Amino acid sequence: MMKRSGAALLAAGVALTLGLTACGGGGGGNEAAKDNGGSSAGGAQDAFNAGIDKVYNPSDKKGGTLKMAISEDWDSVDPGDTYYALSWNLIRIYGRSLVMYNPAPGAEGRKLVPDLAESLGTPSDGGKTWTYKLRTGVKFEDGTPITSKDVKYAVLRSMDKSTFVNGPTYFNDWLDLPKDFKSVYKTPDVNTDQAIETPDDQTIVFHLNRAFGGFDNFAALPGTIPVPKDKDTGIKYRDHVIASGPYMFDKVEPGKQYTLVRNPNWDPATDPNRKALPDGYEISLGVNADDLDNRIISGDLHVDLAGSGVQPAALGRVLSDPAMKARVDNPTSARTWYTSIIGDVPPLDNVECRKAVIYGADRVSLQNAYGGEFAGGDIATSLMPPSIGGWKKLDLYPTGTGDAAKAKEALTACGKPDGFETTMAYRSDRPKEKATAEALQQSLAKVGIKLTLKGYPTSDYYSLYAGKPDFVKKNSIGLATNGWGADWNDGFGFMSQITDSRTIRAAGNYNLSVKSPEIDALIDQAYVETDTAKRDELWAQVDQKVMENAFVLPSVYSKSVLVRGKGVTNAFVTGAFDMYDYLAMGVQQ
Repeated sequence: MMKRSGAALLAAGVALTLGLTACGGGGGGNEAAKDNGGSSAGGAQDAFNAGIDKVYNPSDKKGGTLKMAISEDWDSVDPGDTYYALSWNLIRIYGRSLVMYNPAPGAEGRKLVPDLAESLGTPSDGGKTWTYKLRTGVKFEDGTPITSKDVKYAVLRSMDKSTFVNGPTYFNDWLDLPKDFKSVYKTPDVNTDQAIETPDDQTIVFHLNRAFGGFDNFAALPGTIPVPKDKDTGIKYRDHVIASGPYMFDKVEPGKQYTLVRNPNWDPATDPNRKALPDGYEISLGVNADDLDNRIISGDLHVDLAGSGVQPAALGRVLSDPAMKARVDNPTSARTWYTSIIGDVPPLDNVECRKAVIYGADRVSLQNAYGGEFAGGDIATSLMPPSIGGWKKLDLYPTGTGDAAKAKEALTACGKPDGFETTMAYRSDRPKEKATAEALQQSLAKVGIKLTLKGYPTSDYYSLYAGKPDFVKKNSIGLATNGWGADWNDGFGFMSQITDSRTIRAAGNYNLSVKSPEIDALIDQAYVETDTAKRDELWAQVDQKVMENAFVLPSVYSKSVLVRGKGVTNAFVTGAFDMYDYLAMGVQQ
């Protein structure tokens, strides 16, 4: 997930997120507090890593407004049309999926717990059928009871990738849908009971085209957040998403502002997962990234919603000031920042030209673009990060400042001994991605590869630009900054959406460059393998093939520097999103 997003990459009630390395993660918080003598505005003891594996400034006190900001809009607030980690984190305040990740610190946050459903799914038919019972008494914001039919409709509408270009394709790929079903809008009368049954208002049954033991992870996707059919307005639904969670939208000004207030028809008796502490949320869009950092540091804002971290201008201040460092948490994330090398654009359709890009890249400068060794992450040698089962260290390419001789050899082998020209895309509102593009432009120029840099907005980066194959080909985009965080922490949850060529569609793609029948065949083997060790090994083979074919140029395995906002309560890093848990956070009065 652009969880990310990243991707993706890819925060709440606080959050300046940025990349860090192994220097620092875990433990030792109390000693840091003694050394730095810090204390928060709310009276809690400030300490380095005080929000790692534990709750910082715990509180059940309700009230106040949590103020968030982001330098751009994101893909969508519509639960059927979003794939950014920040969005999946935020969406839980106004939407309830069948299952969710436990709102708890650290690894406990990766555990699945029932949400709209009474319990986790009940499998049958060897794992091809999954049944859920909804809790009684749950309602939409207008007081209408939520039924299983609302969940079914939500899942089916999310599968219309011509309308909703963002989001994963898990349901498209795995549900046993009739062949004549196109979408809820184009073929509304087609009977889809063979894929999803709703025998009564409290029961929903999913039928898969092949067995899958991890279906509860699918049930946790935002696509299972209920949508009332009579209130659905297609792509315009994002202008007024009907809430099923404790908050509902009060003001929606895309590109400018979102405000949320309490949902009067949310019943806490039906919801053991949400404390719903703030009275409301204010989310400002289009805020300059450097200004945003300064406002969070000063206490004018609580959260950098993007979760992509403080920019270079603020980094030194955060890390060198003992009082500021005492507000820092340093978690490891299941995320890799990388550049997609797109083989649809000549001469990058030749593997040797793709290898020339990797050999010519100054990997240290790419690490520095994300904040350096301490604040960026370890230099990555593969697409899959070390926290994913099956990871193996690969040494196929140099990890230093580049190998010009090897790059020249590869260029000669691909018939371009004097180099070539191509365009590189990056997200224009993300300074670290711009720095990545500029660093790569400088290092590749030394071997004769000339890059023309093009920045595009985060909100449409995957739907209209880098993730739209027709646009990529028309504009000769050969390289594109990218980032990915695991949808959940195994090979399937990290790799399937970014390495399977069959997930690629007309727009909204996150797999920008990996197109290989050999890799697809390995993925199919991994899908049906029941032995965990063997399955992990297959995903490791996928990772190896991605690098052998030079489909991506990895930059760093991400760590994060998160800065706790002034006055926030219940702040902790959740393993589900590798950022502060937005659902749990409150604000001191």
